[in-house]
Amino acid sequence: MDLERFRVATFNLYNLQMPGLDMNPGQRPWTDAEFDRKASWIGAQLRQIDADVVGLQELWHREAMARVLAASGLDAEYELLAEPAGGGRIICAALVRHGLRAGAPQWIENFPDGLRLETDDPMDPQSPGIRVAIGRFARPVLRAGVRLREDHAVVQVYVTHFKSKLPTRVDTEPWFREDPDRYRPHTTAIGAALATIQRTAEAAALRVLLTAEMKGTVTPVIVLGDVNDGQHSNTVNILTEQPRYLVGDGRGGADIGLYTAQTLQEYRDTRDVYYTHVHEDLRESLDHVLVSEQFYDNSRRRLWLFDGLAINNDHLGDEDHRATGSGDHGIVVVRFAYRPFRG
Repeated sequence: MDLERFRVATFNLYNLQMPGLDMNPGQRPWTDAEFDRKASWIGAQLRQIDADVVGLQELWHREAMARVLAASGLDAEYELLAEPAGGGRIICAALVRHGLRAGAPQWIENFPDGLRLETDDPMDPQSPGIRVAIGRFARPVLRAGVRLREDHAVVQVYVTHFKSKLPTRVDTEPWFREDPDRYRPHTTAIGAALATIQRTAEAAALRVLLTAEMKGTVTPVIVLGDVNDGQHSNTVNILTEQPRYLVGDGRGGADIGLYTAQTLQEYRDTRDVYYTHVHEDLRESLDHVLVSEQFYDNSRRRLWLFDGLAINNDHLGDEDHRATGSGDHGIVVVRFAYRPFRG
């Protein structure tokens, strides 16, 4: 199969679980009626975006997504990559149009050996030293190969979902219970700091994996994810390695760099209204599509030309997502056209 155009998308499913089964503490299970509304809404969104590869976050149960595909008539279109989704935890998954998958998908849970988050920083004698003991992703990262054309290398797609900005709960910790009056006024600050540390560590771990995949190779890479942080955040900067964006007829590229589709779209827009999440009236871009130099317009190694980005986010205004079946994140869709660079 040799595609001339293709689309990718990242889609947070907002806790897609089988009806009646438990989800996170404090969340009511979906009723049959709620699940049916949710399945109908997800199916309609998938039909509308018509992407060749869809990265999925917040999937609890493989059967739940299989039901969505069957009910919407999309099971003949897509292969569902969601083997670990047995209902007991959230995983990252993907939909790949039939005929595109290359090789077996892999779920990566442990941080790579090449990551050490500890230092005494001899260049800064005032530094107190840092030791971070996190050793795994909260939600395993999915790595899946797709072959868009027979005459080029397999594209490696990573689907990820990092720790949210929601403060980590600490009031059940032994140290908190020993002296609650000391810590109770600061639970939000402590919890937010812990969430940030976890998200940052996950970004660094994925970056190590990406560098191992990309350095000194011509492997095309796409990252689809709810990274729970913005375009210019430290989280995204760690993932991308902050490559330079060229203008005009400038030519270059970055061996291990990733380019944000949001920035690529901004180069073509007169106004940026990109947001994928709303919390307390704050609109943020938490969901991202990141691409290697093979998908960057100004790269000498370009294979695919960026052809635009769209976001389905009208549903973020819904007051009750349970009642409508909608999700709480926007869906990011990015288009590419086959246009190899001709020097």
